[in-house]
Amino acid sequence: MKLPVIKHLTQFIEDNDEDYVVETIETLEALTEVPSLKDEELDVIGELISNMYGAIEVNKMIKDGMPKKEAVNSFMQRVLGSIDK
Repeated sequence: MKLPVIKHLTQFIEDNDEDYVVETIETLEALTEVPSLKDEELDVIGELISNMYGAIEVNKMIKDGMPKKEAVNSFMQRVLGSIDK
């Protein structure tokens, strides 16, 4: 996951609507079923999907009242914590 991408997507959700990101995730997930995709292409699509899910999670924390900066930091700490385990 890339923090700058998650921050940018979180801002996009705030400026527009979460539904755009959800629909994009659904589209990318459908693309993963194309049999001719190479592993590298699937990796890129997977990275995009994970960043979008991350932005949605950060947006939920913000909606629940957490300040934006704290929500982003909290999410990234959880991600890093799960990697270390």
